[in-house]
Amino acid sequence: MRDLAPAFIITVGVLFVLFMVISDSNVLEALGARANNVGSINGRDITITEFDEFVNQARENQRNQTGQDIEEDQMAQFRDQVWDALVTQILTEQQIEKYGIKVTDDEIRDAILGANPPEFLKQNFMDSLGNFNREAYLTAIKDPRNKNIMVQAEDFVRQQLISDKLSSMLFSTVNVSEGELKRKFIDRSIKMDAEFALVEITSFPDSQFNPTDADLKTYYNENPELYKVDEQRKLLYVTFQVRASKADTARVMETLVTVLGKAEKDTGDFKNFVDIYSEVPHKVDTLDISAVPAEASALFASASSNSFIGPVVTAEGGVLYKISAVLPGASPYVRAQHILISSTGDDAKDLAEANRIYDAAIKGANFNELAAQFSADKSNSSNGGDLGWFGKGAMVKPFEDACFSAPVGVVQKPVKTSYGYHIIKVNGKSSNRYVAEKIVLAIKPSPATMDKIQTEATDFAYLADKNGFEKTATEMKYAPLETTPFTKDVFYVPGIGYNKSIIHYAFDNSLSTVSPVFNVQGSYVVFKVSDVIKAGVKKFDDIKNEIRSAVISEMKFKKAKEVADNIKSKISTDLSAAASVFSQVKLNTAVQFSTAGSIPNVGTDYAFSGAAYKLPLNTVSEPLKGNRGYYIIKVTSRSNFDETAYAAQKPSIRSEIYNEKKSSLYNQWLNNLKDNADIKDQRYLFYR
Repeated sequence: MRDLAPAFIITVGVLFVLFMVISDSNVLEALGARANNVGSINGRDITITEFDEFVNQARENQRNQTGQDIEEDQMAQFRDQVWDALVTQILTEQQIEKYGIKVTDDEIRDAILGANPPEFLKQNFMDSLGNFNREAYLTAIKDPRNKNIMVQAEDFVRQQLISDKLSSMLFSTVNVSEGELKRKFIDRSIKMDAEFALVEITSFPDSQFNPTDADLKTYYNENPELYKVDEQRKLLYVTFQVRASKADTARVMETLVTVLGKAEKDTGDFKNFVDIYSEVPHKVDTLDISAVPAEASALFASASSNSFIGPVVTAEGGVLYKISAVLPGASPYVRAQHILISSTGDDAKDLAEANRIYDAAIKGANFNELAAQFSADKSNSSNGGDLGWFGKGAMVKPFEDACFSAPVGVVQKPVKTSYGYHIIKVNGKSSNRYVAEKIVLAIKPSPATMDKIQTEATDFAYLADKNGFEKTATEMKYAPLETTPFTKDVFYVPGIGYNKSIIHYAFDNSLSTVSPVFNVQGSYVVFKVSDVIKAGVKKFDDIKNEIRSAVISEMKFKKAKEVADNIKSKISTDLSAAASVFSQVKLNTAVQFSTAGSIPNVGTDYAFSGAAYKLPLNTVSEPLKGNRGYYIIKVTSRSNFDETAYAAQKPSIRSEIYNEKKSSLYNQWLNNLKDNADIKDQRYLFYR
């Protein structure tokens, strides 16, 4: 008799282990003591040991499926995903128990031995033509040697059948009506052309409207739902960036210097060194000088064939280059720096200022210092006005001409462009291309560096808690920043980054509480809860300007309707006549638009598209309120409803809508479970 195929064993094993670790309630009860809980779900405690087991197994599954591990700076987010999956599974289990959903051994047997066995079981018993070899399948599942695998398979089938029964119960009320089918078909297939006149609310300046305080308070009282706020927090925080130290950089550069010494003595292929030492796979590039990192460009410009460059520190890390050949190129490049005197409208004054700085430069003043002090181009002034290497077409024409005609190393007289006057110094010219290979070693913070930075953060947290956050920050010369308000259900803390543990800590602690150190994607953070905003309605005085804008907007819409009504009363079917009634009216067309999606020259406006679909052809509509103002529409063409196409597409449309409804219903059901569950998440006590 035949053993089950190895691939079958792996498939069932992986699926079963994943399911058991994440979902089997017995695991929760079997593991260890209940102390040191990371949280609880409707009274079911989750210990740190249990949760670590879930995370480690999920991480292992990730490695098995993708071949890649989770990076350490992504672990906080990964743990959140595992926690959410665990919450979902436990809540689902509790509902299954509540509904009394069970699966009998006979049902499992029927599923495995029936005419259509589960796909994961039969997939390895299909021939090259896709035919199922039932005899081999039955022989394999009855083979005593496969007993343990079949026990796992039966458990997995049991859980699958339970899930199917739950789905059947949840989705029993889901149906798709004929009207929904037609609406989806219409959204996709019916195309229209229309002319329209738009009285836009922006036609009327705010100064034209002067709402009173009574108007504002009436609007505020009538629309409290617009100004509701959930409970929120603000944090005052200090960030300790985890960056490589000078010593970390020096270690990488020392390694590359050693490699350079070996490579210079070796006559073999440089690829061998790349394969051994580089963290970036080997490749041979042919580079223009403009494609070379700025830190290495000066060395490239003077390089010769069969030479080495570096090691140099670039954005990639420490890099050692081998230049196999220097080839002539067709395109010239220059490297230049400049000082920009922006145009003020007074050309004589601008030119005099440019000449003054030019005179200082040619008399020996440091060009870099002049650029830092006087250049209006702040994107590079702190770097001496250095623009790097660039080719023709990269700069405005007068600037380009001056650079490519200038001798190297000579400061040029001021050149005028649309930006103002430029004092230019060209520092290099080249048309060469470089055939290069490279060894790259990332420059990362060492454990010692990370420990040092974490210690600094820990010391700050201790002193801030003891002596006061702001006082300690001032004494230790840190500049705290404050987040904008955020709610408990966000994933990203404004200004800080992704860390749900910070959010839980902020909402579980009181005003002015100083936090321990938290790890946030490449940095450490210490914060103080700086504001606790209770749930409720925003105070009128705090949002008076916001309310005023809303009231003025309503007044503008009312005014736009008055104007649109007047236009409609004075035109017949010729929309162009609207301009004689209101000079600021916008006349335009929208072609080949549907009842769904964006409308040309209008944007996404379902009021417009819905009215256009119902409007008789070549009939001028009544004024219609849209997102931008009031429209008067005339539909000039509309494709017909194609009954044949509808009949052909009906099954797939039904399936699509049905699946959408199922997904929506499931998410609504699950969100309702979570909203009403007693979920305590205290993982921040263990993971920071």
